[in-house]
Amino acid sequence: MVVLTDIIEESSSSSSSTYDYDVFLSFRGTDTRYNFTDHLLKALQEATIDTFFDDSEIQIGDFLKPELENAIKSSRASIIVLSKDYASSTWCLDELALIMERRRTSKHIVFPIFYYVKPSDVRKQQNSFGDAMVKHKERMEAESNAEKRSQLAQKFEKWKKALSEVADMKGEEADGRRRETILIEGIVKELSNRLDLHKRSEIPKLIGREFSIMTITSFLNDDSEILTIWGMAGIGKTYLVDYIFKSHYHEFERSCFLEDIERSCTTPNGLLDLQKQLLKDIGVKNWMDINDVNTGTLKIEKLLCRKRSLLVLDGVSRFEQLDALIGTKGLHLGSKIIITSKNGSLTEKCRLFERQVPPKHTKYLLKALNHKESLHLLSWHAFGRNEPNEYDTKEQTKVVEYCEGHPLALKVLGSSLRSEEATWEDIIESITKEINPDITKVLKISFDTLPSEKDKELFKHIACLFVGEERKFTEDILKACGICKSSGIKILIDRCLLTVSSSDRLMMHQLLQDMGRDIVRQESPKKPWKRSILWDHDECLDVLQNRQGTTIIQGLVLDMRTSWNETWKASSRMRSSFTKTKCDLETLALSDMRKLRILQLNYVQLSGSYKNFPHGLRWLCMHGFLLSYIPSDLPMEHIVVLDMSNSKLRRLWNKPKVLRSLKFLNLSSCYELVNIGHFSSFPVLEKLVLTRCTNLDRLCESIGDYCHKLEVLDLSKCIKLKELPRSIGKLKNVTQLLIDGCSNLVEFTVININSHVSSSSAIVEAIMSIMKPFVPSLPRSLVSLSLKNNNLSNESFPMDFSSLTMLKFLYLDKNPINSIPDGVRSLTRLEILSFHGCGKLKTLTYVPSTLKYMNVFKCFALERITFYIEKSSKVYDHGIGASYLLPKDLLRHLVYSPETIVLKMVIPELTILEGQKAPTRKQNTSVKYSIFLKGPLSNPIKKTKLESITSSIP
Repeated sequence: MVVLTDIIEESSSSSSSTYDYDVFLSFRGTDTRYNFTDHLLKALQEATIDTFFDDSEIQIGDFLKPELENAIKSSRASIIVLSKDYASSTWCLDELALIMERRRTSKHIVFPIFYYVKPSDVRKQQNSFGDAMVKHKERMEAESNAEKRSQLAQKFEKWKKALSEVADMKGEEADGRRRETILIEGIVKELSNRLDLHKRSEIPKLIGREFSIMTITSFLNDDSEILTIWGMAGIGKTYLVDYIFKSHYHEFERSCFLEDIERSCTTPNGLLDLQKQLLKDIGVKNWMDINDVNTGTLKIEKLLCRKRSLLVLDGVSRFEQLDALIGTKGLHLGSKIIITSKNGSLTEKCRLFERQVPPKHTKYLLKALNHKESLHLLSWHAFGRNEPNEYDTKEQTKVVEYCEGHPLALKVLGSSLRSEEATWEDIIESITKEINPDITKVLKISFDTLPSEKDKELFKHIACLFVGEERKFTEDILKACGICKSSGIKILIDRCLLTVSSSDRLMMHQLLQDMGRDIVRQESPKKPWKRSILWDHDECLDVLQNRQGTTIIQGLVLDMRTSWNETWKASSRMRSSFTKTKCDLETLALSDMRKLRILQLNYVQLSGSYKNFPHGLRWLCMHGFLLSYIPSDLPMEHIVVLDMSNSKLRRLWNKPKVLRSLKFLNLSSCYELVNIGHFSSFPVLEKLVLTRCTNLDRLCESIGDYCHKLEVLDLSKCIKLKELPRSIGKLKNVTQLLIDGCSNLVEFTVININSHVSSSSAIVEAIMSIMKPFVPSLPRSLVSLSLKNNNLSNESFPMDFSSLTMLKFLYLDKNPINSIPDGVRSLTRLEILSFHGCGKLKTLTYVPSTLKYMNVFKCFALERITFYIEKSSKVYDHGIGASYLLPKDLLRHLVYSPETIVLKMVIPELTILEGQKAPTRKQNTSVKYSIFLKGPLSNPIKKTKLESITSSIP
């Protein structure tokens, strides 16, 4: 399978062939202009068949007029009226020769009419056709100019060949046995069928889909057989394929567009009716005789194998629909099937892909419009023009931001302004209250067709509570709640109800999130306490203050940050004088919520016993918690995530507890926290976040003995932390360690000994003695290590990182290093290396060849970067007649900016300046590249140049 990316080859972007006419009419004017041909032309025009008709009576010159030649080439078909004196005209014969050539080299349709002449006379060139050809031959032989005689001879042979070919074709004979009106009626009908004129309608106007059109057109020209266009409901899949089909169907022998298959299949015999429509469109005459789906599939399979066809199957919702509509036998060479669906994984489940050689399949995710495209589309539906109204730009921008590039929403809201007596202010007010029902109707189809109730519950919970959260974090909580199965999130992603960001966070289109929340709201529109999830601030506060909690509620989120902003500040200064206010809530309000699994009470002042908390909590979040420790009567036996960020905790509890379900513990910005006690309390802990715990001075050594499942440890900005537990080296699953801004760690304080030791050798010895145990004590499983802002110089940097064999990401930002530390070169799997803000960095020599990305943003002193390259696999030409061997895993991007501009340079595309000699090329040799940057580098990047690029072979 191929996935179309954001970049396609220029060659694949060629537009489809365009035709100016349906039919070119070739005839001998003196024979039929005022009788048969005139009647035929009138019938063609009445049938809305665009026809080219040359009305000139006099033939001038020996060569076909350019406009006639162009008309033939820009017509889909030709009707040739072969009458008695047709062959006497060299123009007619030239037209015929060109028409037959077009038939041989393209898909040009030819329809001959033998008007009172016999096909055998045309084929054998006898009678009037023979007489005419004799005269042409005599004229050719009488030509005294040898060059002209040669040209006429070539023409003569082409005419003879064309006459023979057209005589062998199936056509109509006008010999007086039928009335001409009946004959012409049959000709027009037959031609209409062959041109598929019943499929022709105005090509829809598309705004902002130029790249998608270009990409799908490339599919029509490549060797792929099936294209699946997938995307969320209302994103414009049907409009797009409608445009493609109407632009290209005439390029195929057979074509069919089946729209909204999902809806059609909900009707009785819906799938059978779709099969009949398909068979009718692709030319099966007995399509009405199909009485069951299996028979229909067999007939479809046969025709798809025999004819080069274009099928568009729009709105497919089940793979069984594909089994019935395309079968299992495969496709004729050059055939194309375009499928649209809200489910990106559906196509390859159909039986056609079970063949020994499955069809070549391409997937294309149709994304939302960008801001500019959205403005144009909104303006088109609101005002009938592309450009937005300059007087309403602010209001239109608000609507565009709400729609997030969703074409259907832009159309509905734009059209409402045009069709109703509404203003932009009215529209903006309405969308802040509820989602438009016309938009909901389309979006909700994706929700209603989810395979299980668990999937629907998962969607509702994510829409209400988890948008923006990490995927694993969400899965662990909802699995513990019995809501999420292992494939749940993948199902939502495949159906375009959910996306995952590059940082593995769950993202959802605003319209889908609004729809999900509206579904929950409709569980009980007037009584919030009868809903499964509460997130609205006023409703949550009202339910808690009035003790209206019920067993229906599974999730509740209340954030009093704004209301308590001043109270929070006051409590920091005078805790003893803190008094109950109207915002105080009693824990008793939670006692009836026995099925509550997710609870966030941020910056809420609670009174009463904590034993009133529900016993089944899985996610407890209490930012701004004001007590100095967690009360012992708070039920925590089932908690998976505990988030007490920005609280007043000094310790976790008075009496140790064992939390056997806790996987995530977040105590970030607990500025008064001194320690968190013995780690035997957290036997299954996977992520521990202690960033900005500025009073934390130590971690218990027990972490290495009990937290064997720990994967992430964040100690960033724990400025009083003096040493890392030596036992963390025992942790076998830690992949991410962040110790940014921990400059008081003993491991890093060696840089301060310079003022106390005068001998340089003594300095190095002291450094080695302190730093040596640092790296070996780190978990060998580390994939990511962040040492930002730790005042690390080259002297204080660990000498050897070779034990960290799994490390891929290393962040050394804002450290006073002047060159790449020696220890970095021992990292054999390093892919990302960041020196962001290392103001003293001057040179980067022998950069590891495994790197794919390096950040030197704001490295103002940087002068030189050297790449050491091994095991070359590709050859790149730099434009000065020399080719350089570059490695398979070459550093992909250099990010550099002296001020605010970021420049990404793909290294193989760097221009080598004049005068630089290329190295002698040797197979599989190591090559060293140096880039010298001309300073001062504090100037804007546009004024900074590459002074030279040198290369050499060691």
